[in-house]
Amino acid sequence: MKEGDGIIVRTSVHGFADTVEATRTMLRQVGQTIFAEIDQAAAARSVGLPLRPTTLFIFGNPQVGTAVMQAVPLFALELPLKILVWRDDDGSTKVAYRSLAALRDAYAANGLTDRAEQIDRAIATLIEKIVTP
Repeated sequence: MKEGDGIIVRTSVHGFADTVEATRTMLRQVGQTIFAEIDQAAAARSVGLPLRPTTLFIFGNPQVGTAVMQAVPLFALELPLKILVWRDDDGSTKVAYRSLAALRDAYAANGLTDRAEQIDRAIATLIEKIVTP
């Protein structure tokens, strides 16, 4: 999978630690529940393997997610949402997420509505606040 296959990648103007903190803060400010924050580099170190600084946020809003899953039960495979933050080889900090609207065709036969686009716009606004000053 690469960027463009429904994966949106942005470069943060902040360092890795500040971007992780901004992600945590912004998710909470917009009323998202952080179900898990996984320090994947620490998990790799725990088994003696190297990994660049990498943190995965698993989050969502049960009220919104439940409504989507009620309409399209199979969409539960895509929820909760995720944001990945990592330090790239060039030292820059990247933030990525999967576009739900890009998945619309896969779920169209099951009745996915424009709700995916609404969620995408909200996530894009959130990511913009995370990666810019």
